[in-house]
Amino acid sequence: MAGLRKDDPVPTEIKLHQRSRIMEVAFDDGQRFEFTYEFLRVHSPSAEVRGHGVGQEVLQLGKRDVDITRIEPVGNYAIRPVFSDGHDSGLYSWDYLYDLGERQEDLWQTYLLRLATEGGSRDPAELPPPAPPAGGCGHHH
Repeated sequence: MAGLRKDDPVPTEIKLHQRSRIMEVAFDDGQRFEFTYEFLRVHSPSAEVRGHGVGQEVLQLGKRDVDITRIEPVGNYAIRPVFSDGHDSGLYSWDYLYDLGERQEDLWQTYLLRLATEGGSRDPAELPPPAPPAGGCGHHH
């Protein structure tokens, strides 16, 4: 799955821009991609996001404000970003990042379309108001 062929592009630089929430990745073939943290979070390669097969993907909601608190290197082939919502099980291999970079526009449009279709929001969900206590309409007598 890592797809580490000798001639695969390798990142020469990975920068986190905390204020703009962008991760910049420069590859040794001259390509440079900028990913929003939100984009990386909703396209995490982890099982909890991807599900276990096509069509099993779990739509990620309310990730507009997510941060990447740090990035952990994994061998010489991947990084593991730690997101502020606690998600840290996604291993982003170099070829996965490159693929995301090349398809970013399409992937993002598809994501927005899915959100619209399923009535989801990129903004963190408002917590539903607490349910009234059982029995009656919740007024004290």
